[in-house]
Amino acid sequence: MRVEPAPLKDVLIVHPDVFPDDRGSFMELYREARYEEHGIPARFVQDNLSRSIRGTLRGLHFQHPSPQAKLIQAIQGEIFDVCVDIRPGSPTFRRWFGMRLSAEDPCQLFVPEGFAHGFSALTEEALILYKCSRPYAPEGDAGILWSDPDLGIDWPVNDPLLSPKDRDLPRLRDVPADRLPVYAEKAP
Repeated sequence: MRVEPAPLKDVLIVHPDVFPDDRGSFMELYREARYEEHGIPARFVQDNLSRSIRGTLRGLHFQHPSPQAKLIQAIQGEIFDVCVDIRPGSPTFRRWFGMRLSAEDPCQLFVPEGFAHGFSALTEEALILYKCSRPYAPEGDAGILWSDPDLGIDWPVNDPLLSPKDRDLPRLRDVPADRLPVYAEKAP
């Protein structure tokens, strides 16, 4: 397994070991101790599976005051996955990072607590498996408008399929400060 930092503070790209042979391949999706050794300290308590058709855009979602870290992987198809640092005081506050995740190149994206997350399906169907560090908490459900012009996310879709909820999310600058996560600098 190889782990590399993404351009946003605390976001990591994980390249699990894949063992192919003439029958197919084998890959260990997650082992807590191995991920901790590579700087991913989150303990995951919930697995989610999202199925989306081409052009669907989900996000940008976050929870507060019960933030979730997420470990995201495409297990069928391909997505463009995005995370936005929404931690005031963070050196990468208001910056976003996006990358393609696909079943053909099975890397994972670790998105720590304090980030908004979303993705767009690029293939006819995409199945996304993601682990969460805390259970879904409806009272803390929040989000940011996918097309927030202040963020300037370069989505590979122009007219996405959106839920009514996602269509009406606020811009980041319109989210009250007490509804955003607190940035805590990690000790070296």
